[in-house]
Amino acid sequence: MIGVNIMKIVEYTDKYLEDVKDLLVELEEYIVSIDQDHLDQVHPEYREKMAVLDLEEVKNNHGRCYLAIENDKAIGLIMGILVSFQPFDFLDYICPKEGRITELIVSKKVRSKGIGNALMKKMEDYFKSLGCEYILVDVFAYNELAISFYHKNRYHSRMITKIKKI
Repeated sequence: MIGVNIMKIVEYTDKYLEDVKDLLVELEEYIVSIDQDHLDQVHPEYREKMAVLDLEEVKNNHGRCYLAIENDKAIGLIMGILVSFQPFDFLDYICPKEGRITELIVSKKVRSKGIGNALMKKMEDYFKSLGCEYILVDVFAYNELAISFYHKNRYHSRMITKIKKI
């Protein structure tokens, strides 16, 4: 069929680095817009440095970066790493094998079309293949859309961070 856009999930390659940078900036600009504490920012070097730092973390921690691609452009991404523990962690925690989602972004132009769910499934399958028992994700408290998304995907709160300006 001519004109049909087929979305596919692929593992990251450098071909999509500029798209990843764009998606990370889009997310950070959204976070800044909802930050009621006014602590987040989009630093002038954010676009050039954040993607490189995130991808390096993925590489160094048995992680993966998957992209949702449509018309040869990344319209969403998910990054995840394998959690590593320190020897003292075992003193008060069972320390099951865990994966951590470090980024999940779907461009605002294509949200609510199942792309986030497809990316989550791909990352969850990867973590299962490693023998992970749990998946962790940190969610910005003011990001009600993300909180709702994760709740619908059966994630629940385990730790809550409180903040007070003094």
